[in-house]
Amino acid sequence: MLEISEDGRTWILSGPTSSYALHVTEHQELVHLHWGARIALADAEALAVRPLPEYWPFESPLDGREEYPVEGGPRFTRPALSVRTDERRGTEWTFERYEADGDELRIRFRDAGLTVTLHYRIRGDVVERWVTLENQGPVIEVLRADSATWTLPHRDGWRLSQLHGRWAAESRLVRSDLTYGEKVIGSRRGHTGHQHLPWVALDSDATEESGEVYGCALGWSGSWRIAVAQLPDARVQITGGAGHDDSGLLRLAAGESFTTPVFAGLWSDGGFGGASRAWHAYQRAYVIPDAGRDRPVLFNSWEATEFDISEEQQRALAQRAAEMGVELFVVDDGWFGARTSDRAGLGDWTPNPDRFPGGLKPLADHVHGLGMQFGIWVEPEMVNPDSELYRAHPDWVQYQPGRKRTEFRNQLVLNLAREDVQEYLWEQLDGLLSSAPIDYVKWDFNRCFTDAGWPGDPYPQRLWVDHVHALYALFDRLRAAHPGVAFESCSGGGGRIDLGVLSRTDQVWTSDNTDPLDRLAIQEGFSQIHPARVMAAWVTDSPNVMLNGRISSLRFRFVSAMAGVLGVGGDLTKWTAEELAEARDWVSLYKEIRPLVQRGDLYRLRPPRGGLSAVQYVLGDEAVVLAWLQAQSYGEPVPALRLRGLDPTASYECRETGEVYRGAVLLHHGLRTGLRGDLDAAVIRLRRI
Repeated sequence: MLEISEDGRTWILSGPTSSYALHVTEHQELVHLHWGARIALADAEALAVRPLPEYWPFESPLDGREEYPVEGGPRFTRPALSVRTDERRGTEWTFERYEADGDELRIRFRDAGLTVTLHYRIRGDVVERWVTLENQGPVIEVLRADSATWTLPHRDGWRLSQLHGRWAAESRLVRSDLTYGEKVIGSRRGHTGHQHLPWVALDSDATEESGEVYGCALGWSGSWRIAVAQLPDARVQITGGAGHDDSGLLRLAAGESFTTPVFAGLWSDGGFGGASRAWHAYQRAYVIPDAGRDRPVLFNSWEATEFDISEEQQRALAQRAAEMGVELFVVDDGWFGARTSDRAGLGDWTPNPDRFPGGLKPLADHVHGLGMQFGIWVEPEMVNPDSELYRAHPDWVQYQPGRKRTEFRNQLVLNLAREDVQEYLWEQLDGLLSSAPIDYVKWDFNRCFTDAGWPGDPYPQRLWVDHVHALYALFDRLRAAHPGVAFESCSGGGGRIDLGVLSRTDQVWTSDNTDPLDRLAIQEGFSQIHPARVMAAWVTDSPNVMLNGRISSLRFRFVSAMAGVLGVGGDLTKWTAEELAEARDWVSLYKEIRPLVQRGDLYRLRPPRGGLSAVQYVLGDEAVVLAWLQAQSYGEPVPALRLRGLDPTASYECRETGEVYRGAVLLHHGLRTGLRGDLDAAVIRLRRI
């Protein structure tokens, strides 16, 4: 809900539990008033006339109060907007007007020929913010244009939560006290990156179940930066947007405009768990395409075959996958061009005639005949030097004149900012999806930008931004032309996960690390911001050959992967009849609990810090608990799990044992899991009676 004061200079956006308020002063200053528990318009107006606090010499009264700090004038905080022309640098704007269009608020400022429009929209309790720059004057160089600056209220002892990692160790949660100065996270790699998810949360005294939490998440799939600053007066501001530094995003000539990605913010008084559930509900309702449709159980052939694939071999795997109850069969890398290793073939998106003499259609038809959907793997933004595409168009890659073209994984990055590259990829992918009944595409991105140059372009820096816009446009075009095809975002695992790519894909590959124990911590971090509905998780072989050689039971592997979108990635030709039968039972069980996992409310009951950990999903009258015991030390009894999200006055039947529990007992005294030993796991289903 949007409310506006009579003088048109104070605005308040309110969701079910929270409000966000701002005000333009008589001096053309846009100041932040409130972000937190729900208040009335009259409260916001009272805040607008409240006297300013005293400030010290050498400090600015604007710092820590401005809604969107620009460069120039009496300001010393990090500017959200930095622009320059041939004559001057910085912004000296004046308030022009506001526009209210349904639930969207637009506040317009002008500085000579530059118009700056700040956009606001509330979705549930999530505030979406973004900025549009329009130029009608001399050429402007945009050095920095952040999507938003978020101002937090005074609190004692702020604590910062963030997700950090690397390849095969993404999305690990860390919390630390916020100190004076700036904490900056981001990516300068051309994609979201394995090192940080573009999300932060701040609290002063929150637990998993209670306390205020402020969170911010950026919807951008290229390089990005979020800076959290504790100012000299202890005020805290969070500024973030596209680009990793201030070296220049783009140039705007007269008549040109630029719109930043969305930087979303959320306040919750339900602790970290309440904040996560609000983020999940927001994404299911407003971000993820077709989020009400549950994702199928898939089998991916990569770990079974790697590059040594053939149609006959894939048919044999498909038969075993179908018998297990799999719903989507995916052929991974190696089906196209001269792709017998990672040294050749990227860019040539036609089936290898030796491996698939009739193309992909015969295999796809066979898979459909087994009752499964059919999917493939692609990596369209990359090219191998050993490919027909590169031999024909070596100038289509990113490169710097006179410099070596750096090859990671024996591949180069195509310059998607070029219109001819965009059209080539559209023709190739549209033709591919039209050539066979393909239901799913795993879209990979396996290397970072290194030599991000565009010879001949007057402002080559723009390829950093234009690459992402072209990627989004390609997704949009393909989804419109092939509405039945689902897409998964992958980037060597979890290297491209953000609200921007999630608005165009159906799920994401969380990590290349499929070790079931490692994945518990990765999945805990992922769940801080993103829902299980998009979190792909696989059951692979034991020992885990790729990473650590750890041996784990099929039970532990399945229950770990059932916390998200279940997949299987092992070599089924080597599984015993007993293992295949057990796997079939786990897949059947997952299908029963899938609506709760993918659409229910998530409660993190115990974190994976050794010993017992567990999560719970609640949907309507049903709940399911997934519990894991890493190790039982000294023979100590395993503690009971205190459940959440239940009606304390109701009774619940355990579908595994038939035992009936009172809701209040489960909430306050807990549920015994029966786990013991090392790497044990359980699924416990409860139904209100």
